[in-house]
This record gives sequence, structure tokens and C-alpha cells, in this order.
Amino acid sequence: MADKDVPPRWDRRMQQRLARGEAAALGELYDRFASLVHSLAHRVVGEEAAADAVTREVFAHIWEHPETYDPKQGNLRSWVAAVAHRLAVQRLRDSETAALPRRSERATEDLERKVSRASAAARADYIVHSMPAPLRAALELAYFQRRDYRQTATDLGVTEDEARRRLRLGLQLLSTAHDTGTPPGYGGAV
Repeated sequence: MADKDVPPRWDRRMQQRLARGEAAALGELYDRFASLVHSLAHRVVGEEAAADAVTREVFAHIWEHPETYDPKQGNLRSWVAAVAHRLAVQRLRDSETAALPRRSERATEDLERKVSRASAAARADYIVHSMPAPLRAALELAYFQRRDYRQTATDLGVTEDEARRRLRLGLQLLSTAHDTGTPPGYGGAV
């Protein structure tokens, strides 16, 4: 049985390769996580060009600071998502602040609400795409196809108790989207 504190082999090797400055490692990391980074960035900043810029910034940050990944805080995927989230939120704050003629208290509060909503939406997307397929399938049936737990159980070929358990757990995971601005599994600084 594997030790829970030891990161997956791929994550550990990737961090070592990045620390040695292997450009091929950055290419592999980009191929594996660019769509995740772009999706999270787009969810926060709301426009394609800004999401593209955030994606470039994320991979530049990773290239320049691979040592900031702490395997004890979570897997590499979660760290990359946390970096993407932090940089996207910063870009949104910067662009919204620059657009404000005067920084009134109300304008600042509106900006923080907008950032908070975008952050929670990006976190919810990350949670849904990261959760196990059985939970995601149950939620998709219940939400998009308006199935109740009995219909979900029939569609998935599981017991009603199992369908309720999957829906409850999936909804509990989604309810954490408003808890913090950091994607689950990585609570450390980036």
C-alpha cells in the first residue's frame, strides 16, 4: 500500500525535471494541463484573450518557480489549478480596478463580489471535473436531465441508496465551492 504523504511518481519526477530546467518537461506539463488552466482562467476573467494571457502567465510562473510546488499540500494538478486561479483572480482585479474612474467603497465592494462569484464558479468547475466519474454522472443526470434519485439509480444501474449517496456526496463537494478561493486538494501558497 502506498504512503499517502508520497506524491504520485509522475508529479515528483515532473517537479524534478522542471527544477533542472528541462524544456521538454514544461511541454509535457502544458500538454497535460493547458486546457484545465485555460478553462479555469476563462471562468474567472470571462474573455478569451485574457484567459490566453493568464494561461501563458501560469506556465511562465511554473517554469520560473517549480520549487513552489509542495507535494505535501496536494498533487501537481491541484497546484497548477491553484496557480491558475490565483493569477486569474489577480488579472480580474487589476482589469476591473483599472476600469474604475474612482475607487469608491461601493465600487470596491462590487468588484470583490464579482471576483468572489467568478472564483466560486471556477472552483465549482474544478470540483466537478475532478470528482470521480460515478459522482459526476449522478449529478449530471440529476441536474441536466432533471432526474430524481430513483431515475438516476435506474439510469446508472445502481441501488436507490447508492444513487442518493452519490448525489449527496457530489453536492457536498460542490457546496465547498464558496469556502475558499483555492481549488480543493491544495491549500498552500502558490
